[in-house]
Amino acid sequence: MSRVVSLYLPTWPTDRLRRNMGAAAPDPAMPLVLVGQAGRRREVVAANAVAIRIGLRVGMPATKAQALVKELVIHHADPAADGEALERLAVWALRYSPVVAIDGPDGLVIDATGASHLHGGEDAILADMISRLEGVGITARAAMADTRGAAHALARFAAQSSLVIPECESAERIKPLPIAALRLTADIVDDLGRLGFERVSDLLATPRAPLTLRFGPELGRRMDQATGRTGDPIEPVRPPDIIETQQLFAEPIGAPETIARYVAKLTIKLCQEMELRGLGARRLDLLFGLVDNRVQAIRIGTAQPVRDAKRLTRLLCDKIEKVDPGFGIEIMRLAATAADPFNTKQTISSLVDEPEADISGLIDILSNRVGETRLYRFEPVASDVPERSFRRVAAAAPASKEGWPAHWPRPARLLAPPELIETVALLPDHPPVNFTWRGSRRRVRKADGPERVFGEWWKRDTELIAVRDYFQVEDDAGERFWIFRAGDGEDAATGSHKWFLHGIFG
Repeated sequence: MSRVVSLYLPTWPTDRLRRNMGAAAPDPAMPLVLVGQAGRRREVVAANAVAIRIGLRVGMPATKAQALVKELVIHHADPAADGEALERLAVWALRYSPVVAIDGPDGLVIDATGASHLHGGEDAILADMISRLEGVGITARAAMADTRGAAHALARFAAQSSLVIPECESAERIKPLPIAALRLTADIVDDLGRLGFERVSDLLATPRAPLTLRFGPELGRRMDQATGRTGDPIEPVRPPDIIETQQLFAEPIGAPETIARYVAKLTIKLCQEMELRGLGARRLDLLFGLVDNRVQAIRIGTAQPVRDAKRLTRLLCDKIEKVDPGFGIEIMRLAATAADPFNTKQTISSLVDEPEADISGLIDILSNRVGETRLYRFEPVASDVPERSFRRVAAAAPASKEGWPAHWPRPARLLAPPELIETVALLPDHPPVNFTWRGSRRRVRKADGPERVFGEWWKRDTELIAVRDYFQVEDDAGERFWIFRAGDGEDAATGSHKWFLHGIFG
C-alpha cells in the first residue's frame, strides 16, 4: 500500500519574503500582503495569517485592501523567486524520501512508502517536517494518505495541522470535503456548484457517464486518483549537481536476479564517478521507472563516506525484495543524494601492529533495517548524578574523552525514573535485609555500599544539599540490583529517606 505525504504551505510567498528580508522583515503581528498585476489592476496575490484573519483575501484589489487596513504592509510579489525557493525546499525534503515533487505553487508531495519507519513512524515524520519548517518561520500543514489526491485534499481542507489517515480509509475520509479538494479547475468547481454539488460524496454518488459528458474526462480522472482507482505518478525532483547513473532497458525487466545484476553495474559506475570527484556516498537513492509510469524507490545510508562498490551493492540488494516491478521496469536510476569527501586510509602492513576493528559495515546493515535514529550507543557525560551521566550518540560517532567511573560499577539497565520500593532496614546506614519491587518480595543475600552521590547544586537549587546512598544488592535468585536511599539517613533536608530501585545489573 502506497503512503503519500502532502505538505501544504498556506503562506509560502509571505514566509519566503520574511526569511529573505531577515532583520528588516516587518513585525509578524502586522498584516502583510503581496500584490501583483492582473491586467490593468493590482490585486492581492498572497497574504499572511494576520491579514487573512482580519478579512483580506487573495484576488482582492490592492487599493481596497489598503483602504480597509491602514497599517497594511505591502510588497510586490515575485512568483519566479517563490518557485525557485520551493524547488530548493523540495531538494531539502529528499531527506525524508527519494521521491519528492512540487505540488502546485504552495506545497510538496512526498512518496513515503517504506520510509516512515526510518523516521520513527508516520506521525513522527509529519511532526518532524512541521517542526523543522516552523523553526525557520514557515507555516506548514501535512497529511498522509494512501493516494496523492487524498493527501492533497486532506492537507488543505481538513482542520488539522498534521493528519495521518490509516491505510484503506482515505476514500471514506475525503467524502465530507468540498469538491475543490479534488484538484479541479476553478471553472469546473463553479459549474458543479451551480448544479448543486458541494461535497466529494455528492460526486461519488452520482453516475459517472453524465458527469463525463458534461465536464469531460478530467473530473472522473481526479475522482479516481483521489480514491486510488487509477495511478497518480510523482516525478521526483533531482538536485542540479547530483551524481547519478542510469540504465535504460529495451525490454522491461522484473526478475530479482536481473535487477541485482544491473544494481551492481550501476554501483560500479557511480563509484567511479565519485572517485573522480574524491567523494564517498553517505546516501544512495535507487529509483525504478515502471511501465505504468509509477516510480518506486529504495534508499540506503552509510555511517561514513563509502566508495566500496561491493558493499554498496550488498546494501541495495538487501532491499530489492521491497520493490514491486509490476508489469516491468523500464529505467533504473542510481544517485548519490548525499556525499562527503572520502579520506583514504593506510592499511596495516606490519605484522606487529594490531589492525583496527571496522564495524561500520555492520552499523550500515543494521541502520538500514531498523532506521538510523534507532541505532545508537551511550557516551559518558561528566556528571555525578547517574541519570545525567550519559547521552545517546550515533553508533559511528567518535569516542568521547570522558570515561565511566571505575571505582563503582554501573548497571547495564537504568530505570527512568527510579521506582519506589518497600524495604526493611535494620540500621540506617546499612542496606535493607529485604525489599519489595513490583509486588515481588526479595531477600537481600549480599550487598555492597554505600556509594554516596551528592546533588549538583551548581545546576539546580533543589539539589543544594541532596544526597543519595547507593547499594549494590543481590537477592536469593542471584539477581543484582542498584538501589538507593534518598537522603543521608539523619537529616530530613537531604532527602525523603525513601528507598528506590534505580538499575539492574546483568
